[in-house]
Amino acid sequence: MRSVAEHLDACLEIAQAAAPLDVPLPDAVGCVLAEDVVARTDMPEVDLAGVDGYAVSAGQLARSGPGQVVRVMDAVRAGDVRPVTLVEGTAVLIDSGAPMPRGADAVVPWLDTDRGSAQVRIERLPLVGENVRPRAQEMREGERVLRRGSRLSARQVGLLAGMGLARVCVHPAPRVVVISIGDELVEPGTRRPLGDVYDANGHALASAVRDAGGQAFRVSAVPDEVRSLTEAIEDQLVRADVVVTSGGLSSGQGDTVKSVLAPLGTVRFDQVQMSPGRQLGVGTVGDGVPIFCLPGEPAAALIAFEAFVRPVLRRIAGWASLHRSSVPAVVGSGWESPRGRREFVPVRVAGTPAEGYRATPVGTGSRALARANALAVVPEEETVVTTGSTLSCLLLDS
Repeated sequence: MRSVAEHLDACLEIAQAAAPLDVPLPDAVGCVLAEDVVARTDMPEVDLAGVDGYAVSAGQLARSGPGQVVRVMDAVRAGDVRPVTLVEGTAVLIDSGAPMPRGADAVVPWLDTDRGSAQVRIERLPLVGENVRPRAQEMREGERVLRRGSRLSARQVGLLAGMGLARVCVHPAPRVVVISIGDELVEPGTRRPLGDVYDANGHALASAVRDAGGQAFRVSAVPDEVRSLTEAIEDQLVRADVVVTSGGLSSGQGDTVKSVLAPLGTVRFDQVQMSPGRQLGVGTVGDGVPIFCLPGEPAAALIAFEAFVRPVLRRIAGWASLHRSSVPAVVGSGWESPRGRREFVPVRVAGTPAEGYRATPVGTGSRALARANALAVVPEEETVVTTGSTLSCLLLDS
């Protein structure tokens, strides 16, 4: 029998970060940078107007005070690259984002003028640098802008596009094939014959894959039959970086996972010291594709995914942090825990870092897991959890 730590080590051992890939920006969303991004130029490359108004010399205006009228000598629009030099005692009409004329060091906003076109009355005097975006305000040439290991969201993609980058080097998100196994499984939304059950695991695990940053490919439920299961797994290996199965692990008649996987690769099945769930499989199939075999009971399958598969997917995707955040929380009621097994209990955690956290058990099974926002972890040596004791809780929404 394996401990939880030993099984996690075995899972992580077969998972390495995916080879870096140069991809277009739209395909990089959600991926992790494989290398630092360094600024190629200053940004902005020249001083720019920060508002619509009039570019002026603050020092020259200060000699005559507010209320003075000055001639408007030119107009500069955004994107205008003409060399414009401010003449003493004048102003230049300017758009926000347009290059500042030489000799100008401030912009008077529209609201502080009479909006004249040939001449303008300045009602309030600006300070030097006011309403100006100076050169290299955002970044300097050669400066590291984004670190390797950063996850790319819309904000980072916008920055990269603004730097003129059309492609970026990332660890691609792992392609994960999810297969539910069982003769009794039917698709949600269809008629369910008596004795059959809806395939909850396929949908839940595919969603969990996407939440972990992977690309999920869900396969319709496969019968617990050697030929069907063998064909399903072999067909999916062409697009899979990882395969996750659920069900078919009991020793009862008709459970074929072990016999199917034996000729396809090297997969080890162990009793793992955890609750819920117990027997799990890990190994490789085909050309070294990692495969993780999870229980058929929905809550046990999702908890096993959280404990073992999610860290693997994050490692493949290049994440530095593999595990959920955790907090110590005081439990509001006690329970008995199975001896020699690490128990994962669905709880609702509330509180703050200053006041501390409280954990309220919400029951067992899929409904309880849907209500929970954390998993309280009971160590293997504890058989009784008492009210008021403190447990480490994995935050499911972090």
